[in-house]
Amino acid sequence: MSALILRLAGPLQSWGERSAFAPVRDTAPFPTRSALTGMFAAAEGISRDDTGALHRYRPLQFTVRIDRPGVPLIDYHTAGGGRPTSRTAATSGGSNKGAAVITRRHYLADAVFVVAVSGPEPTIDRLARALRRPCWAPYLGRRSCVPDEPLLLHARAADPETELRTRVPLSRTRQPTSSGTTTLAVPFLYEHPPTDGQPGAEADTVSVNDIPLSFSPQARAYGSRTLHRTTEQLPAALAGPQHTLLPRLIDYARDHA
Repeated sequence: MSALILRLAGPLQSWGERSAFAPVRDTAPFPTRSALTGMFAAAEGISRDDTGALHRYRPLQFTVRIDRPGVPLIDYHTAGGGRPTSRTAATSGGSNKGAAVITRRHYLADAVFVVAVSGPEPTIDRLARALRRPCWAPYLGRRSCVPDEPLLLHARAADPETELRTRVPLSRTRQPTSSGTTTLAVPFLYEHPPTDGQPGAEADTVSVNDIPLSFSPQARAYGSRTLHRTTEQLPAALAGPQHTLLPRLIDYARDHA
């Protein structure tokens, strides 16, 4: 087994959880498995209709470190207003709506997540190559949400959870207020129950419906999974002075990606 470590950061992110083509387009408070699978499939050039190809991502396991949860933002969005009927949004029946389509799109502003993606070594190596030279550019849930660099921090981590706890630079808006602060409380999400003796508080669980079974626009389908949520104490030194964050991230990625 091996692992990728990705840093998902940008001005806006949106990880749709329940809504599809609805007036309100929601976002989960963390990257979903379906969105991350879609990112990998896009990087590898797999189309939405190739449902059979999704089996290659089923062995992957995800661990999410929430550096910054972000600030919720809602965008009042219109499309097709002021145009002739023939140029307004299409309907499922093949006609046109004849009026503007109004949606409220939810985003996370200024959020940062660090994600460890564990799996068989050949799979991890293949995904690392695809992310370095993607067929279709990766994005943070929606095409308008472009990721910061570096995206790929580590291409082959042997112990990804230790990397997240002790080595990967931590992105925090606020620095420790006391010079004597040695640890910072950081939320984690695991797909497996935390092991005995693992640092941090006792885990609670949350159920999400985000395992992609089909990305086909005509037959989207998802399965459920259980996540284990903890808050763990990480070394405050991982945050470091804010002005050194980008150089530290670049140095880490240069050494490992």
